[in-house]
Amino acid sequence: MNNRIDEIQSFLSHQDYSLAVRRMLDICLDSGDNQLLINAILWSRLYRKHEKENAANPLPADFFAQADTLLNQLQSIYTNVPPQQQLLINVESISKTYSKGNFSLRPISLQLKTSEVMGVVGENGNGKTTLLRCLAGQLALDSGNIAYIKLHSPDYYDIKHHVAFIPQRIPKWYGLLKDNLHFSASLAGIHGEQNELMVAFMLERLNLTDYAHLTWGQISSGYRTRFELARILLQKPSLLILDEPLANLDINAQQTILTDLRYMAKSAYHPMGIILSSQQLHEVEKVADTVLLIKQGACLFRTGDTTETVQSSALELETIADRNVLVEILGDEKVQVQYNGGFYTITSTEYSVGKIITDLLNKDVPVTYFRDITHSTKRYF
Repeated sequence: MNNRIDEIQSFLSHQDYSLAVRRMLDICLDSGDNQLLINAILWSRLYRKHEKENAANPLPADFFAQADTLLNQLQSIYTNVPPQQQLLINVESISKTYSKGNFSLRPISLQLKTSEVMGVVGENGNGKTTLLRCLAGQLALDSGNIAYIKLHSPDYYDIKHHVAFIPQRIPKWYGLLKDNLHFSASLAGIHGEQNELMVAFMLERLNLTDYAHLTWGQISSGYRTRFELARILLQKPSLLILDEPLANLDINAQQTILTDLRYMAKSAYHPMGIILSSQQLHEVEKVADTVLLIKQGACLFRTGDTTETVQSSALELETIADRNVLVEILGDEKVQVQYNGGFYTITSTEYSVGKIITDLLNKDVPVTYFRDITHSTKRYF
């Protein structure tokens, strides 16, 4: 059976209904069958109407019957062939120094292919936005080179239509949300019934249907971010760059958007590469293929770099126990323990994370939270 159809059935059986609906929309779009996509949109609306009006009650039988119908139709027409990856951007030792101030983005190199997600993390003021704006063609480079593989001798206009950049502060728009999406689709050459269908899809996919007839001043900053994402996706960029897209979202919405971006990058309808910056390290690391840590304008660490060898295990731990208790149990000569505002960071060249946790639990240390950060960018903060 098709892996993605299996995935949706698993979500339904485990009551992960929201994720099942979003994935159904994706796979129906990828099928290329407009009628199937229309049916999926109607099915999604049925789910959202129930969640809005009757969330305390079980979903109606019709919801599951329609799901079975959609999945059976997909079985007969959909082939799960992953999109072929293509190199999108090749960045060689780019740097940027501002004429005012003393900040410099030091030479950074990277590559990104279609269907890949790259996270750029770091504290504020360390160069994340500068790097992203360079990649989007918005800042002139002092040195180095950016090759947009699909473009030949591109100018800024070509780059702007190849690379979409969504800033942290969304530019104000006027009129109704839905009208702006129709206009954006028209600019991308999507007209007539297909324009109506794709706007309806984006509204439903990003949970904007209830906000379609509202204006800028009537929606929250989080939904403005969703709108901007919908507007950009209608234009089908090859490379999507997002600067702090999680900043205006609540905790649940952050993980939803990140998961959706991961799925959208791997879409058969329009695979693309995605680069996003964030201070939400753990959340980004869950979905990104590669994570860059930017500190003081330099790439301090990147996951998966074969030249970087981790010499010690590292653990982030929350407990009411004193530092001295931890050191006494683990041995002062075996571990290093630092306290970082509510969490302990424990590193060791001799003990694995598993052994550290086991030793603490065996001594009845009350552990309320722990995370293995041996291969995480978090250990470098």
